[in-house]
Amino acid sequence: MFNSLTGTITGKFPNTVFIDTHGIEWSLTVPGTTVDALPPVGQTGRIYTYMVHTEDFMALYGFASNQERQLFLDLLKVEGIGPKGAVKILTNIAGTQLVAALDKGDVAVLEKVPGVGKKTAAKMMLALKGKLTLDGSETVVRRAASGPYDAVVTSLASMGYDRRDCEQAVADISAVLAKEDGWDNKKTTEKEDAVFRRALVELAQ
Repeated sequence: MFNSLTGTITGKFPNTVFIDTHGIEWSLTVPGTTVDALPPVGQTGRIYTYMVHTEDFMALYGFASNQERQLFLDLLKVEGIGPKGAVKILTNIAGTQLVAALDKGDVAVLEKVPGVGKKTAAKMMLALKGKLTLDGSETVVRRAASGPYDAVVTSLASMGYDRRDCEQAVADISAVLAKEDGWDNKKTTEKEDAVFRRALVELAQ
């Protein structure tokens, strides 16, 4: 799979860029930030790529930097966010602001992004809080959260539940689930999702 395309920028439109590479003109779906960052039409540019190919759909997505592409891929890990949704999010909030909001647990900032409601913002917190940071180059570094289910607690609290109740519910539920067969073999994201879902049901009662 190709990593990037380098060629002449032949068209720039909202969320779409055309680039010609030796006589082949590619059409890429891109965030608005990429449109702004690329050189003017007629000049040479480089676009980092990601292809989405399903049984009945194929699209090529482009990004002005590897960092932006990695943020796009991280957003795809969030339940309910597809490629188009990830592009819309990156169009409406800068990568540094997105990472800062996730790191601080600032759900209000996320909820203001078009296409991100309260529920999606909570899911973003659950999946990504404390796991992303920009290091000034073109890398996204992952780091562990302060507690095994700290992201789950934050996501639940962001939905309006008392944080102490969230912490107690998560502690009780995770202790019960830890005794189930096969629990230790589950991925971290699977464990967090299971704890989040059960805690949400318990807190809603």
